[in-house]
Amino acid sequence: MRKLFVLLVAACFLSLPAAAQAAQPLVDVEWVKANTGKPGIVFLDVRGKLAGKSKADYLRGHIPGAVWTNYLKDGWRAKDKGGTPGQLAPVAKLEALIGGLGIDNKTHVVVVPQGGKALDMGTAARIYWTFKVLGHDEVSILNGGMVAYGKVDPKTKKPVNPMEKGDIKPTAKTFKGSLRQEMIVTKADVQKAKDAGIELVDNRPHNQHIGINRHKLAKRSGTIPGAKSLPENWLTQNGGGKFRSSEQLAKLYAAAKVGTSGKQINFCNTGHWASLGWFVSHELVGNKDAKMYDGSMLEWSADKSLPIEQQVKLN
Repeated sequence: MRKLFVLLVAACFLSLPAAAQAAQPLVDVEWVKANTGKPGIVFLDVRGKLAGKSKADYLRGHIPGAVWTNYLKDGWRAKDKGGTPGQLAPVAKLEALIGGLGIDNKTHVVVVPQGGKALDMGTAARIYWTFKVLGHDEVSILNGGMVAYGKVDPKTKKPVNPMEKGDIKPTAKTFKGSLRQEMIVTKADVQKAKDAGIELVDNRPHNQHIGINRHKLAKRSGTIPGAKSLPENWLTQNGGGKFRSSEQLAKLYAAAKVGTSGKQINFCNTGHWASLGWFVSHELVGNKDAKMYDGSMLEWSADKSLPIEQQVKLN
């Protein structure tokens, strides 16, 4: 009788949809092929301007059933009350946006970037972080993005994997966010962390970290005093669309003198590159004490009462 009960329980678990299983941070092309068309999974195609792509590329070919969203224009990010651009949008607006994409609280979302460079993997990481902040853990990123999935056979000149053309109009669903306030890092939090010696990690290009160049909207050059430099393009293979192995990441973190455990705050200019840094630290390296400062250097540099460290002063 006990054996029969165990078999029945096992059968129940095996019959559960993929979305009921714990989502892994990264999925590969084989996983996508095995799960295409399954209920409870939405492939979210985020190819756009930052990757040199547009909706026209999506219309020409995408993962079957995938829905497209414009990362820069659909409302994933917004200007905050202090005027800093690219910040976490109001929860109500994000709920409407996400629900309109056919996603509810039970959906396993697989974010599909272009996958050509670290910058557009940052798009995927930023959307991933947004779902996590909203309390939604069923989210993954396609490692390598459409570059990996959309490979073409050199002989036949046809896609190796199934592709679909045209637009997918999802049926709207209800999505309710549950804001994880502990993931929100403010300017004041960063100032306290700096004074307490908590590790600050600058994920911008190194030239910005040392103060040679800066974002066009930044008010001052340099970085938060004491911050360590770990450029976002170190985190993917040759600055491309596939994340580095655990062994490689460990070596790079050691080279940058960045910890793989303990309290840590990642930042950049507006929380895009830093979301990639947070994703690698928190989700791949396994540092669950890592956080991201959304306001980053645009907010920090605008407040002249806050200190800036500039290693190279050109003016």
